[in-house]
Amino acid sequence: MDLIWTAPVGALIALLFAGYNAMKVRAADRGTEKVRELSDVIRHGADAYLKRQYRTVGVFFAVAFAVLMILAFVKPAGSKEGLINIFTPFAFLSGGLFSGLSGFLGMKIATAANGRTATAAEKGLNSGLRVAFSAGSVMGFVVVGLGLLDTSIWFILLRFAFKLDPAQLSAAMITFGIGASTMALFARVGGGIFTKAADVGADLVGKVEVGIPEDDPRNPAAIADNVGDNVGDVAGMGADLYESYVGSIISAVALAFGAYGAPDADEKSVFSRMMLPLLLAVIGVICSVVGTFFVRCGESTDQKKLLGSLRRGTYIAAALFAAASFPAVYFVLGKENVGIYGAVLSGLCAGVLIGYFTEFFTSDTYKPTKKLAASSETGSATLIISGLSLGMRSVIAPVVIVGISILVSFTVSGGDLGDGISKGLFGIAVSAVGMLSTLGITLATDAYGPVADNAGGIAQMAGMDEHVRERTDALDSLGNTTAATGKGFAIGSAALTSLSLIVAFKQRIEMLGDFSFKIETTNPITLVGIILGAMLPFVFAAMTIDSVGIAAQSIIGEVHRQFKELTGIMDGTQKPEYAKCVDICTRSSLRQMIAPSLFAVLSPVVIGLLLGPNGIIGMLCGATVSGFLLAVYMSNSGGAWDNAKKYIERGNHGGSGSEQHKASVVGDTVGDPLKDTSGPAINILIKLLSIVSIVFAYIIMNYYLIKL
Repeated sequence: MDLIWTAPVGALIALLFAGYNAMKVRAADRGTEKVRELSDVIRHGADAYLKRQYRTVGVFFAVAFAVLMILAFVKPAGSKEGLINIFTPFAFLSGGLFSGLSGFLGMKIATAANGRTATAAEKGLNSGLRVAFSAGSVMGFVVVGLGLLDTSIWFILLRFAFKLDPAQLSAAMITFGIGASTMALFARVGGGIFTKAADVGADLVGKVEVGIPEDDPRNPAAIADNVGDNVGDVAGMGADLYESYVGSIISAVALAFGAYGAPDADEKSVFSRMMLPLLLAVIGVICSVVGTFFVRCGESTDQKKLLGSLRRGTYIAAALFAAASFPAVYFVLGKENVGIYGAVLSGLCAGVLIGYFTEFFTSDTYKPTKKLAASSETGSATLIISGLSLGMRSVIAPVVIVGISILVSFTVSGGDLGDGISKGLFGIAVSAVGMLSTLGITLATDAYGPVADNAGGIAQMAGMDEHVRERTDALDSLGNTTAATGKGFAIGSAALTSLSLIVAFKQRIEMLGDFSFKIETTNPITLVGIILGAMLPFVFAAMTIDSVGIAAQSIIGEVHRQFKELTGIMDGTQKPEYAKCVDICTRSSLRQMIAPSLFAVLSPVVIGLLLGPNGIIGMLCGATVSGFLLAVYMSNSGGAWDNAKKYIERGNHGGSGSEQHKASVVGDTVGDPLKDTSGPAINILIKLLSIVSIVFAYIIMNYYLIKL
C-alpha cells in the first residue's frame, strides 16, 4: 500500500472524532432561558464579526490571487516557468480557506458550549470540564484533520494527477504555507485586537473605576468581552495552530527530498520517505484520540489536581506516540536511518518540557506567579516591573530546550555540515513535527479555556449560584495556564519550523539557478539582513499593541458614555447597549488589522529586492531569534499577570475590590495585548517571512539592487 493514502484516512479519523465530540456538546443541557439568551447573544456577536472579517480578508485574498496568477504566467527570457510556481496561487486559496474554516468551526462549537458548560457545572466540576473539553476537542481535531486533508490532497494531486517528480513536488509544496500563514495572521491579529480591546475596556472601567465584578451584566462591554474570547482565543487560535501544524509538515516534506533525493535514488522510495512527516502526523492523531478519554477530574477546585487531570491525557498521548513512531521510522527509512527517531523524540520531549516551564512561570500554583501577586502590595508599578522581569527570565528554559533539541536532532539524524541538505537538517524539521504530533489533544486543552471563561461570564450574568461561578473560575484559571502552554508549543515549533524554512529557502535558490551564497556574518549584506530581521518582530509588536490601545480607547469612551447617559444601568432598571460595544470592537479591529498584516507580507519582498538572497538569509535568522524570544517573553508575562489577578480574586492579598486587586487588574490589562495579540502573532510572522521569501525566490535572486 502506498503510504500517501494513510494521510486522508488519518484526516477522516480526526474529523469524525471532532464530529463525535460536537454531537456530545450539542446533546448537553442548554440551561435556563436566561442562559440560552446570553449564549445566543454571544454567538450572534461572534458570527457577525467573523462574517465581516472574512469579507475583508476575502478582498485581500482575491487581489493577492490575481497578483500571484500574473506572476505565475510571466516567464522571464530563457525560463520555462513563471516568476512563481503555477500551483502556488491555488494552494494560496486552499490554505487560506482551510485555515479560516478551522477557526470558524471551532468557534461555532465554542459558542454552543459556553452556556452548556455553565449548566453542567451546576452538577459538578467534572461535568463542566467534560463539556468544555469536548468543545476544545472539536477545535483540536478539526485543525489536525483539515491540515492533513489539505496537505494530502495536494500531495496526491501533484504526484498522480500532474505527474511531478520528487524534486518538482518538493519545490511546489514548500510554497503552499503562504495561504494558511496569511489567513492565520489576519485571524490572530484581528481577533486579538477585538478581544483585548473589549477586555481592557471592560476591566479598566468596570473593575477599577466603577468597582463591579468581572462579567457583571451592568458592564456595557461584558458581552463584547465574551464575544472576543471566541473570535480571538478560539477562531484566531485555530487558524494560528492550523498554520503551525501544516507549516511543520510541509517544511519536513521538502527537506526529506533534500536529504534522500539523490539523482540515482529510486523515485518511489524518495516519495515514501517524503511521506514520513504525514505518517507521523496520522499516528499523532490516533494517539491524541486515545489520550482524550483519560481527561477527567474530581470535584476539587485545587489547580494542581485540575492540571494533573489534563496532563494525564496529554502525557498518555505523548507516550503512545513515542512508542508508535519508532516502527514508522524504521520501516519507512530503514535501519540505517533509524536515528531520525531520535529527532522525533527530541521534538516531542522539547514540547513537553516547554509546556512544563510555561506552566511553571504562568500558573498561580507555583512560586513565580505567587511572588508576582505579592508585588501588588506596593501598587501597580511594582507589579508591572515584576511581571516584566518574570517574562524576561522565562525565556531561558525554552531557548535552552530548543537549542538542545536542535543539536540532538541534527546529531542523531546523521549530521553532515556539507553544502547540501543533510539528514541532520531533515532531522531538525522532523523534530518540529514531533513537537506538534499530539496537537489534537494539546489544542483541546488550550481551546477549552475560552469556553470555560465564557461559561463563567454567563453564570455571573444569569445570576446562577455562587458555587457554579467558583467551578467555572477554577476551570478558567486552569485555562489561562493551558492557553499559555499552547502558545509555548506554537512558539517552540515556530522556531524549529523557521530554521527548516531557512534551509528550504537556500535549497530553493540553488534549484532555481547558479547562485553563490556568502552568508558569513562578515558579509555586510548578511549582517544588515540580520539587523533588519531582528527589528521586524519589534515593529510588528509595536503596531499590534498600538492597535489594541486605539481600539480600547474607543471602548472605554463608549462605556463611559453609557454609564453617564443611561443612569439606570447601575440599579438594574436599564439594560446596557451591548451591541454598540460589539460593533465598535468589530469595526476597530478590522480597520486596525490591515497595516500589521501588510507589513508582515511585504517586508521580505522589499528587503529581498534590496539585499538579495544573502540578505534574506540574514533577515530570516534575525527575525527567528528575536521573534522567538519576544514571543515567549510577551506570552508568559501576560499569562502570569492574568493568573496573579485571579489568585488575588480568590481571597489572597486583600481579595477582590482591594487596592492590590486594582493593581493586578492594571497589570492584567497591560499583559492582555502581549499574551493574546502580539505574542501569538509573532510566531506566525517569523514563518510567514520565510514562506513569502520562498514564494518570491526567483524574483529575489534575479532582481535585487545592492550587490557587493
